[in-house]
Amino acid sequence: MSELRGRRVSAGGFSAKRLVRVRRLLERLVDSGFVPGALVALARHGEVHVEATGTLAFQGAGAAIPMAGDTIVRMGSMTKPVVAACAMTLVEECLLRLDDPVDDLLPELADMRVLADPDGPLHDTVPASRPITLRDLLTFTLGTGTVIAAPGTVPIADALEAVARPDLDSWLRDLGALPLVHQPGERWMYDTAADATGALIARATGRSLGEAVRERICEPLGMKDTGFSVEGGSLGRLATAYERDNGPAGEAIVEDSPDGRFSRPPTFEGAGGGLVSTADDYLAFASALLAGGTYHGERVLSRSSVSLMATDHLTPAQKAVSGFRPGYFDNFGWGLGMAVITRRTRLGPSVGSYGWSGFYGTAWYNDPAEDMASVVIMQRAHMGDQTLPLWNDMWTAVYQAIDD
Repeated sequence: MSELRGRRVSAGGFSAKRLVRVRRLLERLVDSGFVPGALVALARHGEVHVEATGTLAFQGAGAAIPMAGDTIVRMGSMTKPVVAACAMTLVEECLLRLDDPVDDLLPELADMRVLADPDGPLHDTVPASRPITLRDLLTFTLGTGTVIAAPGTVPIADALEAVARPDLDSWLRDLGALPLVHQPGERWMYDTAADATGALIARATGRSLGEAVRERICEPLGMKDTGFSVEGGSLGRLATAYERDNGPAGEAIVEDSPDGRFSRPPTFEGAGGGLVSTADDYLAFASALLAGGTYHGERVLSRSSVSLMATDHLTPAQKAVSGFRPGYFDNFGWGLGMAVITRRTRLGPSVGSYGWSGFYGTAWYNDPAEDMASVVIMQRAHMGDQTLPLWNDMWTAVYQAIDD
């Protein structure tokens, strides 16, 4: 039985009457056909409240299985904080240092060249002003990452898009052959730094990334269903993922089925978005960070590491030129592998909260001011964007229910 479904839950400082609004919101998402199932898990003052409704799929065997705390889902970019925490365990053992160059372990990223003009030709470059460090990787300021541009308009965008990921070494070789878009430490750029962090962990430990994450994070926290693939006996608990839009006839289009790409170990373990997990498991991870690095008496990280992860490391100058759109960092900054809320503008996470969301509509935030960890689970592509109206409603429903 799922830990969340089987555990006796209590309000934890919530209004029972107002928590009904959380469930009604989830029911609207399911009843409208937006997703077959959805779940919200809240841990507050040492107690857990969970609302789950719907099923694992619209059709097939999953349509008969209720959404639950042990439902396995694709976490997308919620992989990033877990990998960052794994990297910090290596820092604590002095196997890595935040401000040391990564050149020895990632020689593919040594002696980099930088585009003279980010929109210009790939051959017009200047030397990097300094080496790339682990801090650059964790704060996403290594100098390269997602470049949003129409195909054929920005050479580096096309070149980065063409970098394949057949395996770790091939990916690093091809990435290192391209120039950086910006100087190391100059700007925040999304995604690529997380995969580079995963590569660094693998080489520093002599283990695969999956093995390192399992040994250093998952096993100590009892996260038995978290990994880069789903074991055969557990595939029946893997929810189906759907595309952003329905088909012409209005039916939901399957983006990934239980027997799809997560049904077998990948050749490239993506630190930027490759983990599957459950609400049970991820709430254990979230609760450990909220408690300063411990869970059920097991210390995984020091309080200092958690504090460092949850500190905004971006300068005002970096925020002014970074992000996916103007004003992207008006209300939040970036810690180590995750966002940090810097301004509260709606009902939702307090200033100082930290967490991140995932491609398929998953989201997690820890709110130290409220002593609360919140995990939201669904499986629809492109639905993790926290500017979407559904997230305004979701966080409003959660926060309006606090009653102490």
